[in-house]
Amino acid sequence: MRFKLILSSVKTDITDTIVDAAKGAGATGATIIPARGTGIHEAKSFFGLSLEAQTDIVMLLVEEHRVREILDVIKESGEFHKPGTGIAFVLPVEHVVGLESQMERFEEEVRESYF
Repeated sequence: MRFKLILSSVKTDITDTIVDAAKGAGATGATIIPARGTGIHEAKSFFGLSLEAQTDIVMLLVEEHRVREILDVIKESGEFHKPGTGIAFVLPVEHVVGLESQMERFEEEVRESYF
C-alpha cells in the first residue's frame, strides 16, 4: 500500500469546506494545524504591529490512487484560482505506522478498484 501526503495552506474560514470536500473524494481524515503566513505582498500593519493572515495547514494522508481526485476537489472547493486563497501540494511518504486498524479496509478498496 502506497500513501502520499497532501498539504494545503488555506484561510481558516474555508478549512471545513476543504476537509469536507476531501472526505467526499475519499480521504479518511485530516489533521489541521493552525498557522500564519505571508505571501509576496507585505503584511498589513496597524500602529506598527504586523497583521499576518491566519491560516490552517490541512494534512491528508491518502492512498496514492486517490491523490489526483482529492487534490482536484481541494482546488475547486477552495477556489484556488483566486489570488491568496490557498495552495496545496503532494509529498511522497516512505513509511507509515499506526494505520494497522485501517489497512484491511484500504486493501479491500484497492482490490475492488482493480476488479
